[in-house]
Amino acid sequence: MTFLYSIGISFFHLSIKFAAFFNGKAKKWVKGRQGLLEKIKTEVDPTKKHTWFHFASLGEFEQGRSVLEQYNKEYPDKLIVITFFSPSGYEVRKNYSIAEHVFYLPADSASNAKKFINLINPEIVLFTKYDYWYFYFKELKKRNIPLYMVSSIYRTDQVFFKWYGKIFRKMLSCVTHFFVQNQESVKLLQSIGFANVTLAGDTRFDRVVKVAKTVRELPVISYFATGHRVLVAGSTWAEDLERLLTFHQVFPDWKIIIAPHDVTLPNINYTCNIFSSGILFSELSDYMHKQQLRTESHKKREIDMDLAYQDTDTEADMIPEHKSPVLIMDNVGMLSSLYGYGDIAYIGGGFGAGIHNTLEAAAYGMPIIFGPNYHKFQEAKDLLQAKAAFYITNGRELISVMEELMDYQVRLEAGNRAVGYVNQQAGSTDRILDYIREHYS
Repeated sequence: MTFLYSIGISFFHLSIKFAAFFNGKAKKWVKGRQGLLEKIKTEVDPTKKHTWFHFASLGEFEQGRSVLEQYNKEYPDKLIVITFFSPSGYEVRKNYSIAEHVFYLPADSASNAKKFINLINPEIVLFTKYDYWYFYFKELKKRNIPLYMVSSIYRTDQVFFKWYGKIFRKMLSCVTHFFVQNQESVKLLQSIGFANVTLAGDTRFDRVVKVAKTVRELPVISYFATGHRVLVAGSTWAEDLERLLTFHQVFPDWKIIIAPHDVTLPNINYTCNIFSSGILFSELSDYMHKQQLRTESHKKREIDMDLAYQDTDTEADMIPEHKSPVLIMDNVGMLSSLYGYGDIAYIGGGFGAGIHNTLEAAAYGMPIIFGPNYHKFQEAKDLLQAKAAFYITNGRELISVMEELMDYQVRLEAGNRAVGYVNQQAGSTDRILDYIREHYS
């Protein structure tokens, strides 16, 4: 089985290398691992102990971030190494200030696992949600280095619970303790012989509560949104844009902020083609900057001339005022703060592989709308049950839900139920840190 696993990993790596000729993300994945172990060797002092946090991608980083930051707050002298599997996490967080070092995770092999663990010398390891690597896990267990799974979640259709999943169950046997999101995960792990499980909940709740309480001020968004009712559409895909266009046509007085999941030039151009009346965030930001410079220049002229300003600009010099009803975000890292400027949230992905993060919007007390592929996400099901969220299957249903939410009182009550649910579920980070304090401080 180990041989077959190794063959599968090798094939997977070859497929990514082939994809790198056509795909920018795959290219970054490959390039980021070239000479990686040598880079780590030159940057890390192997005589010092480190705490190793691993995240599959940016989403898992945000999910486990509350544990990472609380751990750093309680143990400021501990040196932290962060690894990512995906470029989506590494490229955004490679300069993360809390960590001593941030790297891609070297490919999973017996040799790489030994070399990497020798180099970073971990005393404790935390993986968030998933990413199970046989040779890394085996090497950690061999050295009696505690390994924790943070906010992990398990379903009956996963390979661990299949008759052919022996090697994957071996991976689970290397885990020191599981901090799981729900009771179903507890039962599933117990059904295959694992009692080292704590029902801790989902650390994302702690993260989104913190973000909502420390909202970033975004002057460009404030300029666009103030005085209007606003729908914030987060992590959108092409299928979502079709429904949003229907909404825009029926409710033209509402403003829409669209934050695409894939912030690449082709996808941004596609979004702009769908919403021809839209404006890019970068364009609106540039416009506001020019307006500010004009205002400062006029004030300086008034002072210098010591008389009232007389406008001498020609019509060609004037910058037109932007009245666009749709703002298209062409940058990353702002979505969690965007929800603070909205009245209703639309979460993308529900017409594809599955919806994206609903909790960021819920933490701001917003009614939430998403597509039909939500069943893998417990929080989405909970929000629906609480009548804080609504799912749709087409544009017509989106209009029907929006008509219901036009009533301010209905919006307010749904939003209050959303934030109430988030606050009720918070506390996972404290439960995890309590365990670590008790067993490994």
